[in-house]
Amino acid sequence: MAESVENAVEILNADGTGPVVLVCEHATNHIPAAYGGLGLDAAAQLSHAAWDPGAEPLARLLSMALDAPLVAGRISRLVYDCNRPPEAPSAMPEQSETVMVPGNRGLDAATRAERTRAVYDPFTAALSGVIAGRKSPVALVTVHSFTPTWFGTPRAVEIGILHDADARLADLMLAHAPALAHRRIERNAPYGPEDGVTHTLRAHGLAGGLPNVMLEVRQDLLTGEAAQEQMASEILALLRPALAALGLGEPQNA
Repeated sequence: MAESVENAVEILNADGTGPVVLVCEHATNHIPAAYGGLGLDAAAQLSHAAWDPGAEPLARLLSMALDAPLVAGRISRLVYDCNRPPEAPSAMPEQSETVMVPGNRGLDAATRAERTRAVYDPFTAALSGVIAGRKSPVALVTVHSFTPTWFGTPRAVEIGILHDADARLADLMLAHAPALAHRRIERNAPYGPEDGVTHTLRAHGLAGGLPNVMLEVRQDLLTGEAAQEQMASEILALLRPALAALGLGEPQNA
């Protein structure tokens, strides 16, 4: 039996009235016992393949600063990646970078459907519920982190500002990037919509006409509380004026 749906998602600061709904799909590396660790060793379960280290602490800091609700996934993305639709092979990947996932090899349709019901469905229902409970307009902001090295190649980008078809919020944030001249900030890097990473933006942002953006921060810049607080301050230096330019600078009533 799969983990109960109550453990698949957590809503933090549910009563927040700020003009943003925050999302952290890959907040933890927790693999419920029913999945037998997916056949992974301890190192793989702790690796970036299983979650986004530092993303949830950053998202919590943004939630406090913006008085924004935060919807956080509580199950490892190797069980189910909540930023992927059920039909995507990467929703339950057999491999993530160099990490092979034995417990995901050759999954049949029934097993994939069970994981979708146990993890994805409650997550997306919770996010839809939070958005539906807000007065428009609000913005959707998803928070992620990425490994500094990918298949042995170092990544120079430090902060990625990602978007799909709606670039309103991303454009405004990037316009303020010169305020962080010490940072390498790039559009749709180290991933972009062509890599299938904008599912949450599409399903919950574009579909509802909400301004939306996906934040990617390099994981070595999120090590420890001081670094996380510094990064939150820097993200807010981009996000707050962008929200204001969209008329979203004042708290909204829930």
